[in-house]
Amino acid sequence: MLDTIINSLKSSGVYGWEVSDVKKNGWEFYFIRHELDQHRAKNVEHINVKVYQLTDEGDSIGFASSEIAPTASEQEIEKLVSDLSYRATLVKNRPFTLTPPAADQVSDGKASDIADISADFIRTMSELPETEGEDINSYEIFVSDVSRRLITSTGIDSTEHYPSSMIEVIVNARREGHEIELYRCYDSGTCDAAGLKRDLQKTMNYGRDRLIAGPTPINGKSDVLFSGSDACQIYRYFSERMNAALVYRQMSDYEIGKPICEEFTGDRVTVKAMRELVNSSENHAFDEEGAVIRDTVMIEDGVAKQFVGGRMFSSYLGLENSFNPTNIEVTGGSRSEEELRSGNYLEVVEFSDFQVDEITGDIFGEIRLAYLHDGDKTVPVSGGSISGSMNDFVGSMLMSKTSVQYNSMKIPALTLLRGVTVTGAEQ
Repeated sequence: MLDTIINSLKSSGVYGWEVSDVKKNGWEFYFIRHELDQHRAKNVEHINVKVYQLTDEGDSIGFASSEIAPTASEQEIEKLVSDLSYRATLVKNRPFTLTPPAADQVSDGKASDIADISADFIRTMSELPETEGEDINSYEIFVSDVSRRLITSTGIDSTEHYPSSMIEVIVNARREGHEIELYRCYDSGTCDAAGLKRDLQKTMNYGRDRLIAGPTPINGKSDVLFSGSDACQIYRYFSERMNAALVYRQMSDYEIGKPICEEFTGDRVTVKAMRELVNSSENHAFDEEGAVIRDTVMIEDGVAKQFVGGRMFSSYLGLENSFNPTNIEVTGGSRSEEELRSGNYLEVVEFSDFQVDEITGDIFGEIRLAYLHDGDKTVPVSGGSISGSMNDFVGSMLMSKTSVQYNSMKIPALTLLRGVTVTGAEQ
């Protein structure tokens, strides 16, 4: 099949092309409570073709892409390539060179043991402590061994294997005739048993407290502590603003060698693109265009060091050895968790939605569950929202020295933003 696609591309006269072939060999399990309801094996293949067209004058380049069925006939393949070739001529971008093969291009042919990974998930879920008030309603486990091959017109032919897992869990909490459900979805490479148990135990506690929470009383400015996965959105703001696409389009004002903030009174963030994080489902040797992924410091102690990104915009900025990062590690915290948890602040642990706009820096989130900390007193609250701008928070934000990992992001376990606008719930 791939040979037929490649031969069609070679004879089509297009300027360049990329073919991605991703095969997933997986198992799926569906549990109600802890009883297996059904399970199945799943084998799927996704083939994507991308073509590039350079104008005769060489003053612009365009590209188009599409998925093609693994069962496509030779005539269907030729038609797809012809359609993509035409569509690519409709796009006019500044010329750039395509990703060349690298001397250190990596190919890895080791498959993952999906039977062992699946068994670890099932065992972990069976060991969760539950109570009459808080328990597991249902869960679904998806485990795959992924084979990914990329072939390009520039000579790249790389293959990698990696595990990819996901578990979806519904937690129930009930009290005095009232009951709620909390949904969780975890992505990982293999099963992080300790992290899964820890987070689901917290989730059951959150369900219990949500049933007794009063309305959020604050109207005004408050320090807000992030202790969950929503903090990833805060740190993704920094990594996105170091992306070549935003920089070239002047949507990011970060400059190499200059601080990302005019004045720091808090912690200075360090952001790294990582080739590998333990148990991440995004431990790739190369990005979607074939560029080798390397450990790279993007921001160091609050100073922009290295832009990264896709081939087109990296080429426009004159970046060498650039790539699209898949794993991010953030450090720079100077406080212990005990220090950050002292004083008066609002700790938000459940949002209905939390967003950070990487262009404007605006943040917004509706509060489902938070804890109002006033010295030694802690009260669960719900409702209302938080808002503000990262432009105002970057210089004064505080981070814990300890870290926590959420699949492809390793970030400080606690993040404190100062002077966030809190709108209380209606009484």
